[in-house]
Amino acid sequence: MRPAVFLDRDGTINEQMGYINHISRFHLLPRAAAAIRRLNEAGIPAVVVTNQSGLARGYFPRELLDEVHALMQRQLAEAGAHVDGIYICPHYPEAKLAEYRVNCDCRKPRPGLFTRAATELGLDLTRSYVVGDRWSDLKAAARCQATGILVLTGYGRGDQAYIGPAQEIQPRLVAEDLFDAVTWIIDDLRDRAAAEKQS
Repeated sequence: MRPAVFLDRDGTINEQMGYINHISRFHLLPRAAAAIRRLNEAGIPAVVVTNQSGLARGYFPRELLDEVHALMQRQLAEAGAHVDGIYICPHYPEAKLAEYRVNCDCRKPRPGLFTRAATELGLDLTRSYVVGDRWSDLKAAARCQATGILVLTGYGRGDQAYIGPAQEIQPRLVAEDLFDAVTWIIDDLRDRAAAEKQS
């Protein structure tokens, strides 16, 4: 059972654009591909976990979501990086499309996508990390007993200023971007491993 790094998508890996309702709106954030490549080189699974209620709201079709993820994977590959899994929640309780009108267990901050990924990929959630730009990512981390990290890209800076102060759950780390978060995670895992050897 390995630790992993669970990555929010919009605002963490790519620019926060609201809903990506056209392929032209997908842009990787600076240093995001380099960050994921560092995880790959360290042998740490990188797993994307993303709410995509735009499907349920009828803002874009499933084909576009698949196209966006194919583009993301191509751009990461061009930078020598890859993700080990992509898990999406397409649901929304007030969905326009009936097939997505579900009160599910997978929409963050609920932990369903994380537990599914852990089962399918052989991951230890309690030794894992969740990196995102919203407090819903941090709440999901807490429900999984994982370590939550807030990045200041996307909605992160605003969430830190206006949402975070009233929250009981706080991030273990606030990082400027995904690259800085990954740098800290790799060091933290190394420190944990060293402590385990000494105990």
